[in-house]
Amino acid sequence: MSAFGSQVTGLALQILTAVALSASATEVGIVNAARWVPYLLFGLVAGVVVDRCRRKPMMVGTDLARAVLLGAIPVLYALDQLSIPALCLFLFAFGVMSLLFEAANQSYVAQLVPKELLNAGYARVEQAGAVAGSTGPLIAGVLIKIVGAPFAVLVDALTYLMSGLLLASVKAPDPVPDRGARRSLGSELREGLAWVYRHRTLASIALTSHAMLLFNSMVSTVFVVFALRELKIGEFGLGATYAFASVGAVLGGALSGRVARRLDVGATLIAFRLLAAIGWLPLVLAERGPWALAAVSLAFFLVSLAIGIESPVEMSYRQAVTPDRLRGRMNATIRSMNWGMVAVGAPLGGVLADQVSYRFALWIGLSGAVIQALALAVSRTRGARTADELDSSASDPACHAAEAADRDGRD
Repeated sequence: MSAFGSQVTGLALQILTAVALSASATEVGIVNAARWVPYLLFGLVAGVVVDRCRRKPMMVGTDLARAVLLGAIPVLYALDQLSIPALCLFLFAFGVMSLLFEAANQSYVAQLVPKELLNAGYARVEQAGAVAGSTGPLIAGVLIKIVGAPFAVLVDALTYLMSGLLLASVKAPDPVPDRGARRSLGSELREGLAWVYRHRTLASIALTSHAMLLFNSMVSTVFVVFALRELKIGEFGLGATYAFASVGAVLGGALSGRVARRLDVGATLIAFRLLAAIGWLPLVLAERGPWALAAVSLAFFLVSLAIGIESPVEMSYRQAVTPDRLRGRMNATIRSMNWGMVAVGAPLGGVLADQVSYRFALWIGLSGAVIQALALAVSRTRGARTADELDSSASDPACHAAEAADRDGRD
């Protein structure tokens, strides 16, 4: 439900910022960044909070809070009080709620699904969101035409409300964390960081993921103003492009398990990270004319197809090699730094577009994405295997580092 509504809001906020508020490319980047700044500021703390609390109540509460925050945006617009700073403030608060929700959500899935089905489980979760996304952008384009971008955001507010109510009805194990094992905030933060960045394979996966989000956010931010002002594909064209992206994500999720069984973890991550980077090429080369929409739609389809195949493999591998007591911190650490890179990449892309050109900013984003994929190809991730077991962490330097952090905290 919330994934469907988010497709509407994703397009509506872009158009609201660029058209209704007459923002420059730099301002569009700042608005995009506002949602992701909390991941940089509070991401590590969120992981500790998630590991200390029951996950389902946190997911329900943050869904309801996001419904209220999004509902306030059209109200402010109707009162002629909506501005770029006000929009940034609401999106910042929305980002805090999303940070907590996502850290809890990613960890909760691993409590519901057996380890041998984690890849399939995460693939189905991503496909569910992609199915919503395949129709959401097209409906969003029509809805925005009829009622306008600000009021289309109300649709998303209602879907977050329904999502919270549906999650509240889930009957599944959600044990209260062991409060006797709780240590200082600092020691728990160090333990989570050590696990991610000293692990023999998680470290390279995480670091290149951060770089991928940095450069992808540059491309996706510049794309909106580039498509509307230079390619002239219009609001409906934007919706159609995002719909093609969702179709690619659905197909990628369907193929993910089969590809992983054939190539195994390391080769799958490397091959499809590279495809996700090169996939931007049709967008960068697009020119105004009858083929513009086809070019950008192809780019978004290829990138989303590659991510749809790669992402469930990465997610399931991360959960499989991480103890449950560390999953909240592991997920929050990686995700917060990933989306924190959006807070850097979005305004950076906007500044490059305004100061140099749209196409220059797009080339920088594509080139950086290719470089991170090549860096992953020469890292230890090449040796990542589905057969990697949690028990193997006993000989991993990250495990010893986490134990050292644990001892330091007790001392």
